[in-house]
Amino acid sequence: MPASFHHAVRGLALAVLAAAAPAIAGPLGFDDSLRLAQQRSLQLPAQAAAATAAREMAVAAGQRPDPTLKVGVANLPVNGSDRFSLTSDFMTMRSIGVMQELTRPGKLQARSARLEREAAAAETQRQWLLANLQRDTATAWLDRHFLQRMQALLAEQRTEARLQVDAAEAAYRGRTGSQADVFAARSAVALVEDRLAQTGRELATAGTMLARWVGPAAGEAPGPAPALDRLRWSDDDLDAVVAHHPELALMAQQESIAQADADLARSNLQPDPSVELMFSQRGPGYSNMVSVTVSVPLQWDRPHRQDRELAARLATVAQVRAQREEATRAHAADTRALLQEWRSARQRLQRYDDALQPLAQQRSQAALAAYRGGAGPLAAVLEARRAEIDTRMDRLRLEMEAARLWVRLNTLAPWTHGEPEAQR
Repeated sequence: MPASFHHAVRGLALAVLAAAAPAIAGPLGFDDSLRLAQQRSLQLPAQAAAATAAREMAVAAGQRPDPTLKVGVANLPVNGSDRFSLTSDFMTMRSIGVMQELTRPGKLQARSARLEREAAAAETQRQWLLANLQRDTATAWLDRHFLQRMQALLAEQRTEARLQVDAAEAAYRGRTGSQADVFAARSAVALVEDRLAQTGRELATAGTMLARWVGPAAGEAPGPAPALDRLRWSDDDLDAVVAHHPELALMAQQESIAQADADLARSNLQPDPSVELMFSQRGPGYSNMVSVTVSVPLQWDRPHRQDRELAARLATVAQVRAQREEATRAHAADTRALLQEWRSARQRLQRYDDALQPLAQQRSQAALAAYRGGAGPLAAVLEARRAEIDTRMDRLRLEMEAARLWVRLNTLAPWTHGEPEAQR
């Protein structure tokens, strides 16, 4: 085909891909980040290519070996008056033949089935990689979301702390406050500045990790967070979710591949014959000849070769099966532990909302009222305010940890497009 045709096809394909890619205008939503990460991933198409390669090989493995063409000269004289003559001696023959191995259909089917299972394993591994990709992307998105909230809270506290410095300095100049109050207020500002710097560093790291998955779109402002108070599945579905975990499904596929290797080793217990047909031409005064040869491999030491190979393959099947069953138990226990941790974190968050935060706020208001009425020192106000901000920061940290647990529980299987949005 002309080069212009190939360029046109390539241009059309690029245009289709560009039209299919979602344009992120404005906030980067949670679901948008998952879509972008999936589209930018190179691991996923690599696994799709591996599955395609295995399927193509499966077709080739199901065919009989190519026939072998044989050409030769037999009984050629090398001395005497007839030396190197192809027609003088009656025993000299110029031969051409074809040899074909007659591989049994069961063995061909076993070879093809083994590669088909490799293709299925590659598809399953793609699902596992997709779940891991979504987990890492979701974690990075939520980390940045909560760190931005922490940064806004500290910035608000810094503004208030600076106002307290101004008030302390004014009181000191008016001889109604002490210099210790001024130093205490300035220390509170410095402490908030330090926490802001630390949070800013963590926020920059979270942004870098998010950019690893979604690219330049990580610079966009985050959209609303998904509903973090409920999971994709119920308690009744826990065993089924664990059983269909991509990692366990991949181990099941590996067990299937090991079983296919055992089936192939069992089919090798019966040798495959070969048939050879040869035409031999002699000199003009002699008749031509046709030869037919049947070859059969002699398994003279089968107990120490073919039987041992089959036993080894069967042992591998038992090994992979035991590993899969043990991994299933471990995944079930880990998932239940994650579920308990997430529920405990949600209960603690409720305790923060119902008791800890209101009490810290009331203490801060009481200390401020006492200070304004001349019945309390500024240090008590600063301490109460610091305790309040610590409580609010601890709650955000706890909420971020609960969100990470939420992500791990919800990525036991890959999300479909639009699923996180539907949970809101």
